[in-house]
Order: sequence, then C-alpha cells, then structure tokens
Amino acid sequence: MVTKVHRRTVRIAVLAALGCALLAGGSACLWELRSLAAYSDDGNRAEGSYVQDPVLADRAASAALDGAVHEGAVPEEAAREGAAPAAPAAPGATDGAPWRPSEPLVARPAPAEPAVGALFSPGDDGDPDHHCSASVVHSPAGDLIATAAHCVYRRGLGFRTNLAFAPGYRDGTAPYGIWVPTRIDVHPRWSEDQDPDLDVAFLRLRRPGHPGERLEDTTGAQTIRFGTGLPAPARVVGYPNTTEYPVDCSNTARAAGPAQLRLDCADVPDGTSGGPVLTGGHTLIGVIGGRDGGGDDRTSYSSRFGEAVREVYERAAAGPPTTG
Repeated sequence: MVTKVHRRTVRIAVLAALGCALLAGGSACLWELRSLAAYSDDGNRAEGSYVQDPVLADRAASAALDGAVHEGAVPEEAAREGAAPAAPAAPGATDGAPWRPSEPLVARPAPAEPAVGALFSPGDDGDPDHHCSASVVHSPAGDLIATAAHCVYRRGLGFRTNLAFAPGYRDGTAPYGIWVPTRIDVHPRWSEDQDPDLDVAFLRLRRPGHPGERLEDTTGAQTIRFGTGLPAPARVVGYPNTTEYPVDCSNTARAAGPAQLRLDCADVPDGTSGGPVLTGGHTLIGVIGGRDGGGDDRTSYSSRFGEAVREVYERAAAGPPTTG
C-alpha cells in the first residue's frame, strides 16, 4: 500500500529533482524543499479537508508570537463600540454609511477591523511572515474564517500545517489574540486540480490557552451570501505582505464569466489574497483569489460564491465546536 506520507515524499522528490536541475546550488535547493515539506500535509485530497494536528497548530501560534507578533490591548475605538457577533443580514442591508466608489480607484491604508485579519505561516516555508488575509464568517459554532484556497493548499505539497490568524492585526499587534486551525476545508476540485473557479477555503479555529472562547464572540463576523447578483457595490480589504496595516478599495463588482467576479482597483498587491469582498456593509460575497491567483495591479478577482462554495461552507461549519 502506498501511504499518504509516501505519496507526499514522492512528490517532493520530483519537485526537488526538477527544481534543482534548473537552479544552481542543488544542496540549498533541496534544503528549501525539505523545509516546505515539513510544513505540509496531504490531508484528505479526495474530500478536500485536513484535520490539523494540535501540536503543530500550537507550535505555529508560539512561533508567530515569538516572531513579529505580540498580543496587545484592543484599540480604544473598538473597545468603545464592542465586538458583538454580526447576525445574518437581510439582502441589501448596509452598515448605515452611504456607499460610493473610491476616488481614485486605488487601494489606500484603512483602519484595522476586528473581523478581518492577517494570515501568518511562521517558519522557513518560503513566504513572508503574513502571506495572506482572511475574515471571520458567521457560522453556528462561531469559529470560522474564509480565505483563498491557494493560501492554505499548495500544488504538489498539500495543506499548510503552520497557519495562524491574527484578527484586527496592525503594526505587529494582535489585539484579539492568535488563532489556529482545527480543520481546513477546500473543494476537491481545488485539492486535486487547483481549479481557479473554486479558490475558496474555510478554516475552523481555536485560540490556544483559551478553552471555550469563540472567535465570533470576540471579533464579530461577516454574513456570507451565495448566488449574489452582479453588478453589486463592493469593497475589498486585505493585508499586503510588505505592510503591517490593511488596505481597502471600493468599486462595483462585476461578473468575469460565469464563475468569477472582478473588482477594478489598483494597488491591491500580494498578501491581500484571501481578503474579503464585501457588499452591503458586512456581507461576504467573495475572497481575493481565483483567476490569475487573484488578479493584477489593477483588477482583483474572486471565485463566485455559488452552490459548490456553499457545499464547502456547510461541510466546514458542521460538527462540534472547537476547543482552546
């Protein structure tokens, strides 16, 4: 029988042979690929799921806190307003503020939001400290985030095992703590073939050392909506991997074929992948990803939230609550 560990070893060996044949410094190349493999696991590729090893998860949280992140006080304005979990909103509901597109259509620094954060992958895995973005999404257990599948599952390697989420992150501070996965879910068409029309992932999280604490109770949450009609007013939010603060930009989200949406805003760079595409104030209709890995210097893409994404969300949201 060929085990999952053996299959992964074979894939890493193939990658090593190909990569090191093209690059100088073969031993250094092999060392880097071994490092990548050390932070990866096949999980259940046929289902598109991975149950996180709690020891590895706790190690990722400790590495994040020993590195660039420290837990700090909740910002004063957020403490005054509170962080009650968001209830499911009616279609077309807003947060009370009038919507208008950004002028010019360029992403700008934005205040940190409790339900949006930076996704870290501490360790020698070839990526910056925070390589993607994510947002808390409403679920029965109150422990779910949404991000791009390419942020958590890499071709030829599998699921990342060194993820840590810092909601409301800014300037090295994680005011709502560091949270780690207990389970990661993607669509099988992503884990098998990296289908850009299903570049969406849902992660269930816990906060190490805080048993019983629910993420959604701490940060609030976005309401998720499937089958949203386009065009629709929308806003993208994310953390560039070269900055310690979020950026955002608003414009009209439009269809880009039957399974993608696009939002034209410049300067939404690497690191913002997985960040939310929001309409109606706090309603999640996409995550930066999909076509071309999320877009280019002027356009952000997202896989459309249709029935296939709903199935992944429902699979991820099912099951008992996570613990600390």
